[in-house]
Parts: sequence; structure tokens; C-alpha cells
Amino acid sequence: MIKPIRWKRSLDLLSDAEVKQIHDATLRILEKTGVVMPLAPDKLEKARDLGVKADASSDKLFFPPHVVEKALSWAPATYDLCAPDPANNLPLDGKHGYLTTDGSATRFMDMETHELRDSTSKDLAELTRIADSVPQIGFFWPSVSAAEKTPAIQPLYELKTLMMNTSKHIQTMTAVDPLNARGTVEIVQAVRGGKEALKNNPVISNFLCPISPLSYERKGLEAVWIYAEAGVPIGFLNMQIAGSTAPLTTAGNLAMGNAEVVAGMALLQLLYKGAKTFYGSSATTMELKSGDVVCGGPYDLMLQNMSAQMARFYKVPSNVGTFATGAKVADWYCGAENMLSGVMSALGRADTMSGAGLICGASVFSIEQMLLDCETYEFIGETLNGMEINDETLALDVIHAVGPMGTYMNQKHTYKHLRDIWQPKIMYRGTYADYARGGFKTPFATANEIARDILVKHTPKVTYREEDIDYIINDYEKRIAKG
Repeated sequence: MIKPIRWKRSLDLLSDAEVKQIHDATLRILEKTGVVMPLAPDKLEKARDLGVKADASSDKLFFPPHVVEKALSWAPATYDLCAPDPANNLPLDGKHGYLTTDGSATRFMDMETHELRDSTSKDLAELTRIADSVPQIGFFWPSVSAAEKTPAIQPLYELKTLMMNTSKHIQTMTAVDPLNARGTVEIVQAVRGGKEALKNNPVISNFLCPISPLSYERKGLEAVWIYAEAGVPIGFLNMQIAGSTAPLTTAGNLAMGNAEVVAGMALLQLLYKGAKTFYGSSATTMELKSGDVVCGGPYDLMLQNMSAQMARFYKVPSNVGTFATGAKVADWYCGAENMLSGVMSALGRADTMSGAGLICGASVFSIEQMLLDCETYEFIGETLNGMEINDETLALDVIHAVGPMGTYMNQKHTYKHLRDIWQPKIMYRGTYADYARGGFKTPFATANEIARDILVKHTPKVTYREEDIDYIINDYEKRIAKG
């Protein structure tokens, strides 16, 4: 069973007045500055007919405020991320938060040597199988690349690897050009029973990242239309860097990134009214000493919380970058930053949180870190889920029965509720003496042992036939060969 965070408490870093300030700034950006969004003539004509202004020479679109607000009102506020196993469906209803792995780290940490190397489809298969077995992971991104496969259709091989190793929802975040978007839709339609089957139960979703500042790529937008026509939920996720591709001030960073996402969602609704969409943000801040992207730190954590709040203002589900510490190894820095990151996203009531398994500023994926992040996520969820207060939980009869100077260890009430108490799988809470006798085993080493055990014991519940997927991929291979 998938374990979501169930919201009982929240923390809004923005006041209602500040949310309106960010929204008003966004509307000014969209109306006066514009966003580069290259469109085919038919799409451009439809957008113009619905009130969007365009500069054909620069591919800039300008959105009058009333057009933006009308378009966003058409976006569904709730829907399900469906899964091959209906027990794994994820209702995006504002009441739950789900964790996912993040996508396409440039390097993979080998489980045997702990050295960094290029990833393969085997690595993706193993990490997916491990994550399929743990209840904290609600759905999947292709976390590492199938680097040995044909680059032009690598996303199709990654999709196949995920489909053959999990019964959970898949977010195909690497398939963001028309060729791979069509291939993705064809594969899923083929194994799910046709076009209507996919529309009725979209077991995949996707998103497109703008190119900050304030621009989108033509091929990416063409992929969006393919997903929208297929009934696949399609979101927009900003990845701007304060001081580099966005203003250094947090307010300016938030306003500009918000404008990028709102432009994508508004244009989608104008062209495909009622399409399922979501607000995504993995905004970060430049490391001032080097100019690098590090991830983490107080401003990134603030942006996680505030982006989720802006999504709730627009009444659409959110996908917020969470964890993905700047730490290079699973140490104190990593644990502190990821715990705070998870808390800020969770208190912001982000519907989905991506980043389990990433370290080194989202550039390295570690299976062990993914399991450590799962434990952190569950710790946070248990804290924020709160408690129920009723006659049973108040336990007044037991308190009276035990009285002063007694013990609760032999009470039936205690036995009844033992399994209600959260127990960690990785955090060691035994005695120091036992810890020493065990060789001072680190949490990372424990996570490594758990991962190896899962690979031996866990078989995903998969109903797809590999040959059906291979048939379509082979056809795309032939197209690539022909040029």
C-alpha cells in the first residue's frame, strides 16, 4: 500500500496579500514582457482568437490578465494519477501528498563500489524494482538514463524499463519532443487497450520545463499537444536559478518562475480546454562563489513551500522539487537539509514531491539515498498526520485502571495499539553497546543491505508483455535508421 502524507496541518509562508502581489506581478509579466512560445500557425491562430497577443517575429506571446484568469478557471482542480494496479491510483484531491523519485541524474552511484559512473537501463530497472516495493514512493520518474540505448529514442527505452518493473504511475519526464511523445503514447495505448482506455485511466503523465528566463522550446510545446490530445495529464515545471536565469531576490525569482508556469497552463487550457495539468517547481538559487547549481539552502526551501501555495491559489495540483540535497554524501549536511526540505514541502501541502535519491545538487542518484529519503518522508508524514482524539485514544479507563505508580506494559490497550506506533527501518534506536557490537553500521550501509534484500525477494506486479513494447520501439529504431 502506498503511504501518502495526509494533511492535518499546513504552513503558508505567503500571506494572502503577498500571494496577490505575486499573482499581480505575474499578470504584468505575461501582459507586458511576454513569453517566447513558438506555435504552429493553427495553434497561433486559435490562441489569438481567444485573446492572446503575439509578435510573430520573436515568437513572443502576451497574455491579457482576463485571458489568463479565464483560461486557468478551466483547469481541473482534482483528478487521479492512475496506475496499472488500481490499488496504486493516486487521488490529487488536496488531501494527500505523494513522494516520487526525481529524474535523469547525470551520474549514478554504484551499489557495489559506491563510485560514480554513467547509468544504464539495468540500473534504472533495479532502482525501479526497489522503489516499487517501498510504500513511501507513490509514482515514478525515470530517475537515471538508459545511457547505452539509442539517444534519439532513449526515453522510450526508459519507459519500457519502468513499465516492466513497477505497477505504479509513471511520469515520463524525459519524453519532451514530438517523436518520443508519440512513441510514449503509442506504447501505452497498445498495452492498455487503445486510445479511450488511456484517456479513461491515464497511467502516465508528463511535464515540460520552460527555458528560463521566460521561454519555451517549439519541440517541447509540440509534445505537450500530443499528450493533451491523448488525455495524458501534462504539467509545467520551472527550474529557474536565482542570480543566473532569474532575479536573485526570492520575490523576483518566485514571480518570474510563476509566470513561466502560468503561461504554460493558460496556453494549454486555451488550446485544450479542461486538460489535466499541474503546477511544477524545482526553482533554486545560484551558489555565489562558483556560479554552480547546488540545490538546497533556505531560499530553495522557501520556494518549495511558496510554489505549492501558488498552485493552491490557482486551484491546480502541485509538483514540488523536494530533497535533492547539495550534500555530496549521506552525512549530517544531507540529513539536515533533506529533513528541512521535506518539512517545508509537506507543510506547503504539495500534492507531489520529487527528489528522493538525489544528492550533489540533483546531479547524482543513489539507491541508498532514495531509501534514506523514504524514511525521512515517512518520519515527516507521521509527524504531520497528527493524532485522533476520542474515547479509545484518550484511554481514560486504562489510566484509571493502572493508576499512580503502575505500568502500561501489560495492558491490553497497549498491545492493541503497538502497531500504531511508527518504527524506523534504518534509523538505529538500540543501545550504544549493541551499536558498537554491530560495528557502528551507518544508515547508508543499512540502506544498502535493505536494497540488496529487496532485489532478491521482490517481484513487481506487472501485466504488460515485453514483446508488445519492443514491437513499437523496434519500429521507431527503424525510423531513426532511415533518417
